[in-house]
Amino acid sequence: MKNWPWYGYILLAAFIFGLAFFFYFRPQNIKLKALTAERVKVEQEVQNLKQKKRELDRIVADIAAMTAKLKTLEVNIPQRKETADILRQIQALAYDSRLDVLRFAPGAEINMEFYAEWPIPIQVSGNYHNLGLFFDRLSKFARVFTIENFTIRALSTQTEQNTVSADWTAKTYFFAETPVAAPVKNQ
Repeated sequence: MKNWPWYGYILLAAFIFGLAFFFYFRPQNIKLKALTAERVKVEQEVQNLKQKKRELDRIVADIAAMTAKLKTLEVNIPQRKETADILRQIQALAYDSRLDVLRFAPGAEINMEFYAEWPIPIQVSGNYHNLGLFFDRLSKFARVFTIENFTIRALSTQTEQNTVSADWTAKTYFFAETPVAAPVKNQ
């Protein structure tokens, strides 16, 4: 090896470098490319997961907002029927409006798909102004009421505080505890 010409040393060095390249550097380069591709894939997954996390956070915030809105709306249409409270409140409204309640007969509830109606036939007597005051206070009531079949008539014997008689059906609503099952059709 000492007697080799200068180009022999270059060929030996090239041969050793070639062996090192094919047996060490090339496999390392393949591993590096595989690891780089895996890193890119993992970074894409991280970006996708971050996007999904933002969407999840938005959905959680929407659910929280909707839950808060549902809580405020449950005042208007509660989950369950609070019979005694409703009856007391309507009678208190009539009393505060200086109306005489002649008939107050809560009816049977009418089940719908997700809610139930509860009709309450009412008959009162008093003067026209106090009747208007009653309906004004009822319209400001937190709970939803609808008035149906409203009739008003003048009394044959009138006094200053008692000039008209009115009857109507006040309907209030509440969410059904469990959704009402659809009737099964016989075939």
